[in-house]
Amino acid sequence: MMEIKRTIKYEADRVRGFAQEIMSVSGCEQLKSCIQCGTCSGTCPLSIYMDFSPRQVMALVRADFKNEVLSSRTVWLCASCYACTVECPRQIRITDIMYALKQRAIKEGVYPKRFPIPILAKEFSRMVRSKGRITETLLVMRLFLKANWRAVFQSWRLGLGLIRTGRFVARHERIERREELARMLDAAANNNGAATRP
Repeated sequence: MMEIKRTIKYEADRVRGFAQEIMSVSGCEQLKSCIQCGTCSGTCPLSIYMDFSPRQVMALVRADFKNEVLSSRTVWLCASCYACTVECPRQIRITDIMYALKQRAIKEGVYPKRFPIPILAKEFSRMVRSKGRITETLLVMRLFLKANWRAVFQSWRLGLGLIRTGRFVARHERIERREELARMLDAAANNNGAATRP
């Protein structure tokens, strides 16, 4: 028996105030000006792979459909190329809105499991917060282990090449006065209304 999936959205599916929360993030204020022209979707090079087009995401956010937006793959497929932002006739910073949605999804733990992009964002943020900078080798290893541990074995030739050329660094790189950086990150998070802490 074929399962019928509901695609109609009901009033009860809305999370009141979600649009206002996103518009309170710096760079996202112009969302209310969206005229649903579809220019963002037409210029997005990845829209054909998205479950919701950028235009649909803007409409869903404005209508408070938080769960649909945060659980979609669209925000994770945004490549931050800024094509949509450059072409938008209403000068809406669509890329910034997508970034705010990514932050919100990470904060709430709503993203596709083992999907590499949110894992990379969380590990990058965690490493910068604790050490002040990233060590690329360790970052990639953590990504592989959490997203697809089999990829470590598939990339053994690349690993050997990195070891031979001295590019495989296995010890953490760090900065001095990391506590000052942590305070700056906290201040930026508080000003933006979005958490940078994963």
